[in-house]
Amino acid sequence: MAKTASKTTAKTTAPNGGDAPRLMLMDGHSLAYRAFFALPAENFSTSTGQPTNAIYGFASMLANTLRDEAPTHFAVAFDVSRKTWRSEEFPEYKANRSKSPDEFKGQVELIGELLDAMGVRRYAVDGFEADDVIATLATEAEAEGFHVSIVTGDRDAFQLVSENVTVLYPTKGVSELTRYTPEKVEEKYGLAPAQYPDFAALRGDPSDNLPGIPGVGEKTAAKWIIQFGSFAELAERADEVKGKAGANLREHLDAVKLNRHLTELVRNVELPDRPADLVRVPYDRQALGVILDALEFRNENFRDRLMAADPGTAGEEQAEPAQGVEVDGTVLDPDGLGPWLAEHGHGVLGVATVDVWKLGAGSVSEVALATPAGPAAWFDPTKLSEADEKAFAAWLADAAKRKIMHDAKAIMRVFAEHGWGVDGVWMDTALAAYLDKPGRRSFALDALSIEYLGRELGPTAEAEGQLALGADEQAEADALMVKARTILDLGAAFETRLGQVGAADMLRDLELPTSELLARMERAGIAADSDWLTGLERQFADAVQQAVSEAHAAVGHEFNLGSPKQLQEVLFGELGLPKTKKTKTGYTTDADALAWLAGQTEHELPVIMLRYREQQKLRTTVEGLIKTVAPDGRIHTTFNQTVAATGRLSSTDPNLQNIPVRTDEGRAIRRGFRVGEGYESLMTADYSQIELRVMAHLSEDEGLIEAFTSGEDLHTTVAAQVFGVEKTQVDPEMRRKIKAMSYGLAYGLSAFGLSQQLAVAPDEARKLMDTFFERFGGVRDYLQRAVEEARATGYTHTIMGRRRYLPDLNSDNRQRREMAERMALNAPIQGTAADIVKVAMLRVDAALRAAELNSRMLLQVHDEIVLEIAPGEREKVEKLVRLEMASAVSLRAPLDVSVGSGQDWESAAH
Repeated sequence: MAKTASKTTAKTTAPNGGDAPRLMLMDGHSLAYRAFFALPAENFSTSTGQPTNAIYGFASMLANTLRDEAPTHFAVAFDVSRKTWRSEEFPEYKANRSKSPDEFKGQVELIGELLDAMGVRRYAVDGFEADDVIATLATEAEAEGFHVSIVTGDRDAFQLVSENVTVLYPTKGVSELTRYTPEKVEEKYGLAPAQYPDFAALRGDPSDNLPGIPGVGEKTAAKWIIQFGSFAELAERADEVKGKAGANLREHLDAVKLNRHLTELVRNVELPDRPADLVRVPYDRQALGVILDALEFRNENFRDRLMAADPGTAGEEQAEPAQGVEVDGTVLDPDGLGPWLAEHGHGVLGVATVDVWKLGAGSVSEVALATPAGPAAWFDPTKLSEADEKAFAAWLADAAKRKIMHDAKAIMRVFAEHGWGVDGVWMDTALAAYLDKPGRRSFALDALSIEYLGRELGPTAEAEGQLALGADEQAEADALMVKARTILDLGAAFETRLGQVGAADMLRDLELPTSELLARMERAGIAADSDWLTGLERQFADAVQQAVSEAHAAVGHEFNLGSPKQLQEVLFGELGLPKTKKTKTGYTTDADALAWLAGQTEHELPVIMLRYREQQKLRTTVEGLIKTVAPDGRIHTTFNQTVAATGRLSSTDPNLQNIPVRTDEGRAIRRGFRVGEGYESLMTADYSQIELRVMAHLSEDEGLIEAFTSGEDLHTTVAAQVFGVEKTQVDPEMRRKIKAMSYGLAYGLSAFGLSQQLAVAPDEARKLMDTFFERFGGVRDYLQRAVEEARATGYTHTIMGRRRYLPDLNSDNRQRREMAERMALNAPIQGTAADIVKVAMLRVDAALRAAELNSRMLLQVHDEIVLEIAPGEREKVEKLVRLEMASAVSLRAPLDVSVGSGQDWESAAH
C-alpha cells in the first residue's frame, strides 16, 4: 500500500547538550537589513519589480539556523520605528542614520507574512527596540531553564551572554554566524559579558550616534574596565586616570553616563507571552508555498531547506498525516500491464514517469498509472513483454482514453524515444497551474500538491531515479504511484479552478495542442554546422583578446576586464572619468553606464569595454550552441510554455532568443543553422509589426488603423501625422523616434524610458508622447482604460482570454505600483501577440499534416516560425503558411506575413 509521507515531531538534542527546551530569538529588522546589503538587489526581484533580496537572504539564513540550532521554541522581534524611549531621552539617538533604500521598503512586511505562514511568533512593541524584546524573553527563558540562542547583528546583545545564552552574530553578510559564548566574548574583548555595556558606553557607537571620548578607542576602554571593574567604579575614581585621556574622560563623563543608560537593554518589556508559549508549530505549508511562489523563489534547494525546517515533518518516526492519500498499488510483472489496462484503462488515469532520457540513456525507466478509485500500477517499460508494450502503446495513442500528466511535453518527448505516440492528454497540471497563476516561478508538483490539495506529495523527489542505483524497488514504486495519484487529483482540482477563471478552453484549445507540437519540434531539432560555429567561436575569442589588449594599452597596464572592482578603480580612480550611478559596490559599470561615459568623454576605454562585453557574450552564445549539437548533428532546444507570464514561448539548452537578430554577428551565427539531410531548404515566416497591429485593434484608433491599411510605411505615415509634415518630409530621425515610441507604448514604456532610449531630455520625450496622443487619441484612451480596468478586476486579459494577475496595481509601494501599471499596459498586447503566434503554429502544422506534406516545423523564436521544407514542396508550403498565419485571427489592422527561404536560417530571412 503506497501512502503519502507522514508527519510527527520528534525530540532532538540541544546543540549545547541535554534535553532542556531551546529558545531561539531573532532580531528581524537587523538581519533583514544585513541580508539586503549582502545580496545585490538587481539580482533579486519579482516580475512586478518587487525587490526580494532581503527576504531571500533572511529566509535562507533562517532555514540554516533552524536546522543548526534545532530550537523547540522560536520568536522574532522587529523594531516599530525610530521613536523609542531612547530617542525620547536622547533625541540625537540614531539621528545620523540614512533613510532606508527604496528597494528595502516593503520587504520587512513580506518577511512578516513569511514568518506567519511558518507559524512563528513575532513581536513589535511601541517605544522599544527589538533588542529590548529579545532581552526580556531571554532573561525570562533562562530563569525557566531554557537554553537560549540569539541571532542578531547588534553587538549590544553580548551583554546577555551567559552559560545558557549564546549570541549568533553575523560576520559575513548573513551566511556566516559566529557563536558568542562567555569565553568568546572574553577572547574578543577581554571582558565578561556583563561588562560589555560599560565598554560600549566608553567606546561610543557611531551607528547609534552615541558620542565617544576623544582619543579613547576600544583598547583604552577595555583597559579601564579591566582596571576598575566597571564603569560605575571608573566614574567614581575618574580623578585617578592621568594624562589627556583622563582629562577627556572627566570632560565627557555625563555623555558617557547617558551612553551607559541607553546601552543597557530593557529586560522587563510587557509582553503577552511567556517563553513556554513560543513552542514551534507546523507550517501552514499551503500558505507558505503561495508566498514563495508570489515572491518567485524558484530555487528548489532553497525551498527544500526552508521546508525541511518545518517542525511538523521533523523526526525519524512518522505518523499518518491528517490529510493524505492512499493508493492500492501493484508492481506489475512484464506480462501484467495488458490485463491491468483492460480492467482500469477505460477511465481517466494519472500518468507519472521517472525518466533517464535526459541523462542520455534514451529510455523511460519507470511509469506509474493511477485511477480515481485507488488502484494504481507501476512498471518498467524497458522490461515489458511484446504484448504488453503493444497494449500500452495502443492506450497511449487512443484519444478516447483520457490522460492527466504533469509537464506532458517532456513525457511525450521521452515516450517518443520508444516510438510511442501520445493522444488524449486531457490535463497538464503544470500548464493548468501556469494559466491559473502565470506569474508564479515554480511549477514543482510537490508545491502544487500542498497549495491546491493541502497535502504533501511525499519523498518522491529524493526517491526518483534511485531504482537503477539499487534503491528499494517497492518504496520507489509506491512513491511514483502516489505521484500519479496526486497528478490525477490535481487535474480534478484544476478542472474546477480553470472553469472559475475562464481558462479551461485556453488549456484545451491552445496550450495542450501547442505542447504536443513543441514536443515534436524538440525531437526534430535543427541541423547545425559545427565547423562553421567552431570557426565563429575562434573569431569571437580573437575579438575578445583584441579588446583586452586595446584596453590594457589604453590605460598603460594590465587589469582584469571581467572584474567590476578593478574596472571601477581604472575608470573613476586612475582615469578620473565622470562618476556614474553609485551602488553599494561602487559606481556602476553596466552597459548603460559605459554608453553614457562614451558620450561624456573622449577616452576610448568605455567603447572598448562595450565591445569586449559584446564579443564575450557572442563567444559564450556560440560555445553554448556547439555544446548542444547532438550526435545526430542537430540542436534540440527545449521550448518553455510556463516561463513568460505573457504567454510567450522561450527556449533553453540552448536559448535561441540570445542570438542577435539585427547585427552582422547575429546573422553570422544564424548561418550555422542549416537545412538537414533529406530536405531542400529552410523557410522562415513571421508577422510584420504584430504588437502595433494588436494595439491598433484593441484601441480601435481609426488613424492608426488607417496607417496600417494604407499600404505605406507605417512609421513614416505616423511620423507625418505626429510632426505635421508631408510624408516625403519625414527624415530618418523622425521615423526612428516614432518607431521607438510606438513600440515603447506597446511595452508600457514611460516618458523617462523613452527619453533614455532616444537619448533626449525627459521633457522632449513627454512632448513627443503628448503630440502622438493628440493625433491618436484612441490609443491614449485605451491605455488609460486598460490600467483602470485591471486595477478594478486585479488582472488584464488578451483577446483570447489569457489573464495576467497584477495585485500590485493597488500597492502602497509606488515602485511596485508603477511597475504593475506598465505590465497592465503591455500584457494584453504582448499576450495577444503570443496567443496569435501559437494559433498560427497550430494552423500551419494542421494544414501540413492534412495536405500530407513532409515539410515540418522546427523552431519558434520571437515572432518567427522556422520550417524545414521537403523536396518539391516549397511553393505549396509558402502558400499554406501565408494563408494560415494571415487568418489566425481577425484584427481591425489585418495581419501581414513575411516569408523567405534559403539553405540556412540567415539566408531564409526575408
